[in-house]
Amino acid sequence: MKLRRGDKVIVISGKDKGKTGTIQKVLPKKNMVIIDGINIRKKHQKPTQANPNGSIIEMYAPLDASKVAYYDEKAKKATKLGYKLDKDGNKVRFMKSNGKEIK
Repeated sequence: MKLRRGDKVIVISGKDKGKTGTIQKVLPKKNMVIIDGINIRKKHQKPTQANPNGSIIEMYAPLDASKVAYYDEKAKKATKLGYKLDKDGNKVRFMKSNGKEIK
């Protein structure tokens, strides 16, 4: 998975198509990401001794990584990512659309 926490991404399919957000958590074993402000679900909680009335809370649900793409803020569109070696021989990510490295 080439996406990392803190990356700005755009949703390319589904009900939130076209929305952008920052990755809050990456779940590589499930190939999913949690994005701030996207795919919000409501969860009903049963009454407990600590919370006698119960409640409905909003939570972020994970989204499949194939439904999001890295967002190039200068070009204002999605771009693919790749890996290459820099001058020192370190593996770095880069945008395939313009060849710029990502830190």
